Amino acid sequence: MNRTRMTLVLVAALAGNADAQAPDSDIFLAPLTRVRDSIVVGKAVNVTQRAGYDNQPAFLPNSRGILYTVIADGQADIWRYDVASRRTTRVTSTPESEYSAMVMPGGLRMSVIRVERDSTQRLWSFGLDGSDPQLLLSALKPVGYHAWLSPTKLATFVLGTPSTLHVIESDGGRDEMRARNIGRALHRIPGRQTFSYTQADSARVLWIMTRPVTGESESLIVRAAADNEFHAWTPDGTLLSATQGVLVRWNRALDASSGWLPVANLAASGVKNVSRLAVSPDGRWLAFVAEPVGP
Repeated sequence: MNRTRMTLVLVAALAGNADAQAPDSDIFLAPLTRVRDSIVVGKAVNVTQRAGYDNQPAFLPNSRGILYTVIADGQADIWRYDVASRRTTRVTSTPESEYSAMVMPGGLRMSVIRVERDSTQRLWSFGLDGSDPQLLLSALKPVGYHAWLSPTKLATFVLGTPSTLHVIESDGGRDEMRARNIGRALHRIPGRQTFSYTQADSARVLWIMTRPVTGESESLIVRAAADNEFHAWTPDGTLLSATQGVLVRWNRALDASSGWLPVANLAASGVKNVSRLAVSPDGRWLAFVAEPVGP
């Protein structure tokens, strides 16, 4: 199977999501500052700035770089952006396609969703230099997204009708299906033994939910923005999202159906359709995915 065909297989499997609909997305980086209880967002810079798909940013544990997905000529690979030098480097270069990279616990390898030559989507790992590919979860497929919950446990989005949330051991053991009709956002909540995800109700409205890493109980936090299912957490546990080009934060005092307060106008950076968000582990940077406006 050629590279273009493999990429189209993933796009078809995720039909209707922002990844398939935003081929000209870029990644923007903006400084974050806490001023008492407020979050101040500095000027955003386009760090990828090319025609095509640049998406799925994930910070390195030291906050000095970002792993992200690039699709070029029908091939998806993992690239790295260095914050200090502002340089981009290609990390993987394989006949397969790799998506959704993040550094694994321990900091020595990264995990990715790989579209294999027969179109199977499974979780793999690589060295941080893109070497030594290893299959992590052989039986769980097709996997679309994932988040590490501990050194030996992770949450996964498994494609299907409906999509399902699985919490599974890193060796493939103890695979627990925790929820149905989930969205693509999965996050370990900093400083807690809980994680967040989005889930659709009977009216297909997405809500941001939390669950403990171990246990079956779940809690509803807030309704996801109508135009953006993605969210992110700051190191101090502040929940962020974006809607209509505005960065927003969750306010616990407000009703769950409308509990968002504006933080910053990201659209002022010359972007539209803000989607994915990522906050650096040191809390100093916000990365977000958007489409540039104009030349």
